[in-house]
Amino acid sequence: MSTSPSLPHRSAPAAQTSRSGEPRWLTDEEQRAWRAYLHGARLLEVALDADLSAAGVSLPEYEILSMLSEADGGRMRMSALADLVVQSRSRVTHTAGRLEKQGFVVRQACLDDGRGVELVLTGEGRERIEVLSRLHVASVREHFVDLLSHEQFTQVGAAMALVRAHGRKRQ
Repeated sequence: MSTSPSLPHRSAPAAQTSRSGEPRWLTDEEQRAWRAYLHGARLLEVALDADLSAAGVSLPEYEILSMLSEADGGRMRMSALADLVVQSRSRVTHTAGRLEKQGFVVRQACLDDGRGVELVLTGEGRERIEVLSRLHVASVREHFVDLLSHEQFTQVGAAMALVRAHGRKRQ
């Protein structure tokens, strides 16, 4: 294994640090786990996106439709939606444009103050998400949930909850 400073790995024990402020390099075991996570997460996203793409939407499009379907009145402020799906506002705007062209959403002035823009799920969008959600849950089960034991799955959920909480503190 490389000991290049550009990689988050060194063979030295994790607790060892230098006076120069060197980071705590990953142990061999941590490095293997980290790389397995990166590769696995990317492959999972590709598989989920491929399954949805076969039905005519991308994973980011599905995620927005899904969040809107769970929102009060099927509507959500664009900025709040961007925060929820962890995408830039410009990316959500672009994705919303594609969904709008398909007739699944419309943009409207915010009901509460009129200054912002809300994305609103249309009747056609609600019908579409009902179909897509069945396909998506089957895909999630096939490519992730059913590969793990119940304990492994709940451990992943607990670990990602910690990561999410840490990320929210940084925002």
